[in-house]
Amino acid sequence: MRPHDSKGSGRRSGRGPRRSSYSRAEGRTPQAPPAKKSFWQKLIAFFKPAPAPTNGTRRPSEAPARQESRGSRKPETVEVTSTKLYVGNLSYEAGESDLFELFNGVGLVKNAEVVTHKYNEKSKGFGFVTMTTIDEAKRAVIELHDKPFMGRKLVVSGAKTNDREPNYRG
Repeated sequence: MRPHDSKGSGRRSGRGPRRSSYSRAEGRTPQAPPAKKSFWQKLIAFFKPAPAPTNGTRRPSEAPARQESRGSRKPETVEVTSTKLYVGNLSYEAGESDLFELFNGVGLVKNAEVVTHKYNEKSKGFGFVTMTTIDEAKRAVIELHDKPFMGRKLVVSGAKTNDREPNYRG
C-alpha cells in the first residue's frame, strides 16, 4: 500500500458503489443507471448526426466557419517605394499574361510573374508585377487594389524589399 492511499485521502479505490451525499430523507430518489449499449448501438450512435441545438448555439463537433475562426484580417499594406508590386488573392487560373494585360491598362509593365509551387507548377495565388516608374506603380495600387479580377478581389501593394546586401566572396 502506498502512503497516499490511506483511508482518509479522499481517493476512491474503485471498489463498491459510489454513495451520494444526498440522503433519501432529503427527497432525492436514486435514478436507475442507463442501460448499457451494445457495440453496434455505440457504432451507430457515433456515425449518426446529433440533433440540431434549439437554443442557437452550435454543437462542439461543428467546425466554425473559416473566416470566423481566423478572424477577418486585412492584408498588410506596404508603401510603394520601388517599381515592384505585390499582387495577392489571385485566382489560381490567372497566368502571367493575364497580369501583364491587367496592369498594362494602368501603365507600362516591365515584368509580370505568378509564383508557383516548385514541383507541380500550380499557382500559389500571388505574384509580382514590375512597372517602369514609381508613379505608375503608385497609380496601379490606387486603381487596382480591391478590384475584382477573375472572380476575386485583388490585393495590390508595394513589394517588400530585401534589405540584406548580397554576401559576395571574392
